[in-house]
Amino acid sequence: MLQNIRLAQRHGLLAIMLVLILSATLARASAQAPTEPAWRLYVRHLAETSFKHPAWGYSHSVRDYDLARALAAADHVTLDDDIIFAAAYLHDIGGFPPWAKPKEDHQDVGAEAVAPILAHAGFPKEKLAAVQGAIRTHMYTRDPVGPEAVYLHDADALDWLGDIGAARLFSLVDPAGGRPTGQDAVSALQKYLKDVPPRVLSPAGRALAFRRSDELERFLDGLGSESDKLKAL
Repeated sequence: MLQNIRLAQRHGLLAIMLVLILSATLARASAQAPTEPAWRLYVRHLAETSFKHPAWGYSHSVRDYDLARALAAADHVTLDDDIIFAAAYLHDIGGFPPWAKPKEDHQDVGAEAVAPILAHAGFPKEKLAAVQGAIRTHMYTRDPVGPEAVYLHDADALDWLGDIGAARLFSLVDPAGGRPTGQDAVSALQKYLKDVPPRVLSPAGRALAFRRSDELERFLDGLGSESDKLKAL
Protein backbone atom coordinates (compact mmCIF):
# COMPACT_ATOMS: atom_id res chain seq x y z
CA MET A 1 0.00 0.00 0.00
CA LEU A 2 2.76 2.46 0.98
CA GLN A 3 4.62 1.67 -2.22
CA ASN A 4 1.49 2.39 -4.26
CA ILE A 5 1.01 5.75 -2.51
CA ARG A 6 4.62 6.76 -3.20
CA LEU A 7 4.24 5.68 -6.83
CA ALA A 8 1.07 7.75 -7.20
CA GLN A 9 2.78 10.74 -5.59
CA ARG A 10 5.71 10.37 -7.98
CA HIS A 11 3.35 10.21 -10.98
CA GLY A 12 1.45 13.22 -9.68
CA LEU A 13 4.64 15.27 -9.39
CA LEU A 14 5.68 14.23 -12.88
CA ALA A 15 2.30 15.29 -14.26
CA ILE A 16 2.57 18.66 -12.54
CA MET A 17 6.10 19.17 -13.84
CA LEU A 18 4.97 18.25 -17.36
CA VAL A 19 2.12 20.78 -17.21
CA LEU A 20 4.52 23.49 -16.00
CA ILE A 21 7.01 22.72 -18.78
CA LEU A 22 4.29 22.79 -21.44
CA SER A 23 2.89 26.04 -20.06
CA ALA A 24 6.30 27.67 -20.12
CA THR A 25 6.92 26.44 -23.68
CA LEU A 26 3.58 27.81 -24.90
CA ALA A 27 4.22 31.12 -23.15
CA ARG A 28 7.62 31.45 -24.88
CA ALA A 29 6.10 30.52 -28.25
CA SER A 30 3.34 33.10 -27.81
CA ALA A 31 5.84 35.77 -26.86
CA GLN A 32 8.01 34.99 -29.87
CA ALA A 33 5.13 34.69 -32.40
CA PRO A 34 4.54 37.83 -34.45
CA THR A 35 1.32 39.64 -33.59
CA GLU A 36 -0.99 40.11 -36.56
CA PRO A 37 -1.92 43.78 -37.06
CA ALA A 38 -5.45 44.68 -36.05
CA TRP A 39 -6.29 45.87 -39.56
CA ARG A 40 -5.63 42.37 -40.94
CA LEU A 41 -7.98 40.80 -38.43
CA TYR A 42 -10.60 43.36 -39.41
CA VAL A 43 -10.18 42.77 -43.16
CA ARG A 44 -10.21 38.98 -42.81
CA HIS A 45 -13.31 39.08 -40.63
CA LEU A 46 -15.08 41.40 -43.05
CA ALA A 47 -14.28 39.13 -46.00
CA GLU A 48 -15.23 35.95 -44.16
CA THR A 49 -18.58 37.27 -42.95
CA SER A 50 -19.61 39.39 -45.94
CA PHE A 51 -18.41 37.58 -49.07
CA LYS A 52 -20.79 34.63 -49.36
CA HIS A 53 -20.72 33.11 -52.82
CA PRO A 54 -19.79 29.64 -54.16
CA ALA A 55 -17.55 30.96 -56.96
CA TRP A 56 -16.11 34.27 -55.77
CA GLY A 57 -16.68 34.31 -52.05
CA TYR A 58 -14.24 34.25 -49.13
CA SER A 59 -12.48 31.00 -50.12
CA HIS A 60 -11.67 32.50 -53.54
CA SER A 61 -10.04 35.48 -51.81
CA VAL A 62 -7.93 33.17 -49.66
CA ARG A 63 -6.81 31.19 -52.71
CA ASP A 64 -5.92 34.37 -54.61
CA TYR A 65 -3.77 35.58 -51.71
CA ASP A 66 -1.95 32.28 -51.30
CA LEU A 67 -1.44 31.75 -55.03
CA ALA A 68 -0.25 35.31 -55.68
CA ARG A 69 2.43 34.91 -53.01
CA ALA A 70 3.44 31.46 -54.30
CA LEU A 71 3.79 32.71 -57.89
CA ALA A 72 5.86 35.70 -56.82
CA ALA A 73 8.11 33.51 -54.70
CA ALA A 74 8.65 31.16 -57.65
CA ASP A 75 9.66 34.16 -59.77
CA HIS A 76 11.88 35.55 -56.97
CA VAL A 77 9.75 38.69 -56.82
CA THR A 78 9.22 40.42 -53.50
CA LEU A 79 5.69 41.58 -52.80
CA ASP A 80 4.56 44.05 -50.15
CA ASP A 81 2.51 41.64 -48.07
CA ASP A 82 0.28 44.39 -46.67
CA ILE A 83 -0.75 45.39 -50.19
CA ILE A 84 -1.31 41.89 -51.55
CA PHE A 85 -3.20 40.82 -48.42
CA ALA A 86 -5.61 43.75 -48.50
CA ALA A 87 -6.07 43.58 -52.28
CA ALA A 88 -6.59 39.81 -52.40
CA TYR A 89 -9.04 39.64 -49.52
CA LEU A 90 -11.08 42.64 -50.71
CA HIS A 91 -10.75 42.45 -54.50
CA ASP A 92 -14.33 41.29 -55.13
CA ILE A 93 -16.01 43.56 -52.59
CA GLY A 94 -17.61 45.55 -55.41
CA GLY A 95 -19.73 42.53 -56.29
CA PHE A 96 -21.37 42.22 -52.88
CA PRO A 97 -24.04 44.28 -51.12
CA PRO A 98 -24.05 46.90 -49.78
CA TRP A 99 -21.09 47.98 -51.92
CA ALA A 100 -22.21 46.67 -55.34
CA LYS A 101 -23.56 49.19 -57.85
CA PRO A 102 -25.75 47.99 -60.73
CA LYS A 103 -24.26 48.48 -64.20
CA GLU A 104 -20.84 49.43 -62.82
CA ASP A 105 -17.80 47.15 -63.03
CA HIS A 106 -17.12 45.55 -59.66
CA GLN A 107 -13.39 46.22 -60.05
CA ASP A 108 -13.89 49.99 -60.22
CA VAL A 109 -16.54 49.94 -57.50
CA GLY A 110 -14.31 47.86 -55.25
CA ALA A 111 -11.28 50.10 -55.73
CA GLU A 112 -13.27 53.03 -54.36
CA ALA A 113 -15.12 51.08 -51.68
CA VAL A 114 -11.97 49.88 -49.91
CA ALA A 115 -10.66 53.38 -49.14
CA PRO A 116 -12.91 54.15 -46.14
CA ILE A 117 -12.82 50.53 -45.00
CA LEU A 118 -9.03 50.35 -44.87
CA ALA A 119 -8.78 53.83 -43.32
CA HIS A 120 -11.16 52.74 -40.56
CA ALA A 121 -9.17 49.54 -40.06
CA GLY A 122 -5.89 51.43 -39.64
CA PHE A 123 -4.26 50.28 -42.87
CA PRO A 124 -1.08 52.21 -43.83
CA LYS A 125 -2.46 55.07 -45.93
CA GLU A 126 0.66 55.34 -48.08
CA LYS A 127 -0.11 51.86 -49.45
CA LEU A 128 -3.78 52.48 -50.27
CA ALA A 129 -3.21 53.56 -53.89
CA ALA A 130 -1.38 50.31 -54.67
CA VAL A 131 -4.23 48.27 -53.18
CA GLN A 132 -6.77 50.20 -55.22
CA GLY A 133 -4.73 49.73 -58.39
CA ALA A 134 -4.49 45.97 -57.84
CA ILE A 135 -8.24 45.68 -57.22
CA ARG A 136 -9.05 47.81 -60.27
CA THR A 137 -7.10 45.49 -62.59
CA HIS A 138 -7.53 42.07 -61.02
CA MET A 139 -9.59 40.56 -63.87
CA TYR A 140 -7.67 38.91 -66.69
CA THR A 141 -9.07 41.38 -69.25
CA ARG A 142 -7.28 44.33 -67.66
CA ASP A 143 -3.63 45.42 -67.57
CA PRO A 144 -2.08 45.52 -64.08
CA VAL A 145 0.78 47.82 -63.09
CA GLY A 146 3.13 46.95 -60.23
CA PRO A 147 4.11 43.60 -58.73
CA GLU A 148 1.17 43.19 -56.35
CA ALA A 149 -1.30 44.04 -59.12
CA VAL A 150 0.38 41.63 -61.57
CA TYR A 151 0.39 38.67 -59.20
CA LEU A 152 -3.17 39.26 -57.98
CA HIS A 153 -4.27 39.52 -61.62
CA ASP A 154 -2.56 36.22 -62.46
CA ALA A 155 -3.80 34.39 -59.37
CA ASP A 156 -7.35 35.52 -60.07
CA ALA A 157 -7.11 34.43 -63.72
CA LEU A 158 -5.70 31.02 -62.82
CA ASP A 159 -8.59 30.38 -60.46
CA TRP A 160 -10.81 30.06 -63.56
CA LEU A 161 -8.73 27.18 -64.92
CA GLY A 162 -8.03 23.62 -63.78
CA ASP A 163 -10.25 21.57 -61.52
CA ILE A 164 -10.92 24.58 -59.32
CA GLY A 165 -12.21 26.50 -62.33
CA ALA A 166 -14.60 23.68 -63.18
CA ALA A 167 -15.79 23.52 -59.57
CA ARG A 168 -16.42 27.27 -59.49
CA LEU A 169 -18.38 27.33 -62.75
CA PHE A 170 -20.53 24.31 -61.94
CA SER A 171 -21.30 25.77 -58.51
CA LEU A 172 -23.28 28.45 -60.37
CA VAL A 173 -25.60 26.04 -62.18
CA ASP A 174 -29.25 26.64 -61.27
CA PRO A 175 -30.51 23.55 -59.41
CA ALA A 176 -34.06 24.40 -60.51
CA GLY A 177 -33.15 23.98 -64.18
CA GLY A 178 -32.89 27.67 -65.06
CA ARG A 179 -29.82 29.60 -66.16
CA PRO A 180 -26.98 29.07 -65.95
CA THR A 181 -27.25 25.44 -67.00
CA GLY A 182 -24.55 22.78 -67.09
CA GLN A 183 -24.14 23.56 -70.78
CA ASP A 184 -23.61 27.23 -69.90
CA ALA A 185 -20.89 26.22 -67.45
CA VAL A 186 -19.14 24.16 -70.13
CA SER A 187 -19.34 27.05 -72.61
CA ALA A 188 -17.82 29.42 -70.05
CA LEU A 189 -15.00 26.99 -69.27
CA GLN A 190 -14.25 26.59 -72.98
CA LYS A 191 -14.09 30.38 -73.29
CA TYR A 192 -11.70 30.62 -70.35
CA LEU A 193 -9.50 27.93 -71.88
CA LYS A 194 -9.11 30.12 -74.95
CA ASP A 195 -9.02 33.60 -73.40
CA VAL A 196 -7.30 33.32 -70.02
CA PRO A 197 -3.86 31.74 -70.68
CA PRO A 198 -2.67 34.49 -73.09
CA ARG A 199 -3.54 37.08 -70.43
CA VAL A 200 -1.44 35.53 -67.65
CA LEU A 201 1.65 37.72 -67.38
CA SER A 202 4.15 36.32 -64.88
CA PRO A 203 6.60 33.50 -65.74
CA ALA A 204 5.35 31.28 -62.91
CA GLY A 205 1.76 32.14 -63.79
CA ARG A 206 2.23 31.16 -67.43
CA ALA A 207 3.74 27.82 -66.44
CA LEU A 208 0.80 27.11 -64.14
CA ALA A 209 -1.67 28.28 -66.79
CA PHE A 210 -0.31 25.62 -69.12
CA ARG A 211 -0.74 22.88 -66.50
CA ARG A 212 -4.20 24.02 -65.43
CA SER A 213 -5.37 24.35 -69.03
CA ASP A 214 -4.31 20.78 -69.65
CA GLU A 215 -6.08 19.72 -66.47
CA LEU A 216 -9.29 21.49 -67.49
CA GLU A 217 -9.16 20.03 -71.01
CA ARG A 218 -8.89 16.53 -69.56
CA PHE A 219 -11.85 17.24 -67.30
CA LEU A 220 -13.99 18.45 -70.20
CA ASP A 221 -12.96 15.49 -72.35
CA GLY A 222 -13.94 13.09 -69.59
CA LEU A 223 -17.20 14.93 -69.01
CA GLY A 224 -18.03 14.72 -72.70
CA SER A 225 -17.29 11.01 -72.88
CA GLU A 226 -19.61 10.34 -69.94
CA SER A 227 -22.50 12.52 -71.15
CA ASP A 228 -22.92 11.64 -74.85
CA LYS A 229 -20.68 14.55 -75.91
CA LEU A 230 -22.37 16.81 -73.34
CA LYS A 231 -25.85 16.17 -74.78
CA ALA A 232 -26.93 14.38 -71.60
CA LEU A 233 -25.41 16.93 -69.25
